[in-house]
Amino acid sequence: MKHLLLTLVCIASLSNAADSNKPNILFFFADDQRADTIAALGNPMIKTPNLDRLTQRGVAFSRAYMQGGMGGATCVPSRAMLLSGQNLFHIDEKLMRNETWPESFAKAGYTTFASGKWHNGNNSLPRVFQIARSMFTGGMTNPMQAKLSNVVDGKVGPAKPSTKHACEVFADEAIRFIQEQSSGPFFAYVPFDGPHDPHIVPDDFPIRYTPDQIPLPPNFLPQHPFDNGEMSIRDEQLLPWPRTGENVRSFLAEYYRYISFLDAQIGRVLAALEASPHAKNTIIVFSADSGVARGSHGLIGKQNVYEHSMRVPLVIAGPGIAENKRSDAMCYLFDVLPTLGKLCAVAGPKTSDGIDFSATLSDSSKPARSQLMFAYRNVQRAFTDGRWKLIRYPQVDRTQLYDLQADPFEINNLAEKPEHATKVTELTTALEKEMQQTGDTAALKVATPSPADWTPPAKAKGVKKRKK
Repeated sequence: MKHLLLTLVCIASLSNAADSNKPNILFFFADDQRADTIAALGNPMIKTPNLDRLTQRGVAFSRAYMQGGMGGATCVPSRAMLLSGQNLFHIDEKLMRNETWPESFAKAGYTTFASGKWHNGNNSLPRVFQIARSMFTGGMTNPMQAKLSNVVDGKVGPAKPSTKHACEVFADEAIRFIQEQSSGPFFAYVPFDGPHDPHIVPDDFPIRYTPDQIPLPPNFLPQHPFDNGEMSIRDEQLLPWPRTGENVRSFLAEYYRYISFLDAQIGRVLAALEASPHAKNTIIVFSADSGVARGSHGLIGKQNVYEHSMRVPLVIAGPGIAENKRSDAMCYLFDVLPTLGKLCAVAGPKTSDGIDFSATLSDSSKPARSQLMFAYRNVQRAFTDGRWKLIRYPQVDRTQLYDLQADPFEINNLAEKPEHATKVTELTTALEKEMQQTGDTAALKVATPSPADWTPPAKAKGVKKRKK
């Protein structure tokens, strides 16, 4: 009996030692942050010193994407795709049907934690994360007055008003969690609700931007040239039509200030991690649930499949990952957790669709996906092979073709040029095949298309004054 007990103790000790050697995960997830809003990655106007340092420590991806959504609140499916590893047409947005990746990490011995925005239903939160504190279980709010809840005894508790900016509270909770961890690997998920509008930060935050010094997006337009199927949703009414340079610059100044505030909160958490015993054994990820237009193509929101709205920032740093590298490898957000699972020897859900692109993290020149498709409701579909991108608007029978290599801002539509007819046909066929493989049953043509012309609503709620 003594020998048996000794053997069991040894096995337990070896198991604990193996678990302690597994890398931790610290995952920052922003809300509506464009991929071009990190100074170190080419935006000279914005101040993001902490994200800049993170890019120097790891691999920054220029072609990471969310896949789309079936409704205006695209953050709901985006977060479901991320956590489940499933594509847009397979997900349960409430995360109740299948096992999620955080649950798989928990099964593998990880302590899982979340603090931040949860937009996928209260019932799934206690199931997906073992510890969840100061959670905002809504879509959007004034972050200075956000109502936050803790998970207690397996249920989301009563919400109480925050005493300070919600993103600051989420950072506080992440710091507290890191400081509490004495042994064993952890998976810490910090899904901020910024820089989603309203663009509100504390008055005493020192970084401010002068609107007239901010350049307009290269693809700025006063109005989108035709009806894309979602022209007057709430997001598009944040500014009046026609969009003016003055209004867009002011909006960008508020947006950039919020991103800088978010960067400061990330910096606080990274400093706490650096001061902890976990500094050298933690993989750090920064990404966002979607991009957003903010004046590009005459649009404000994210209910479109242009690059500015589908492309997201993605930076991954940590042990075994190349430092200060940039990668053009294409991937979806729902590929990220399968990749982390590979790095951490965690077997994920059997229902996960994502691929493992961990090879790119050691050699940034290695490709990931060779093609991607995007969708918004039944009104927009897109496909890219990396260089060429086709966008199809079946309800108004419009097609766009862009050479992203020569025209990364999607300004020059080549679809109507005879010399590109073959390319349009080729990409349309590839899109149809990808739709079939992913379970997308939408039509690329309709029997009676609607007129493509569009006139702004007479009583639009264009925002005249916003809190700063």
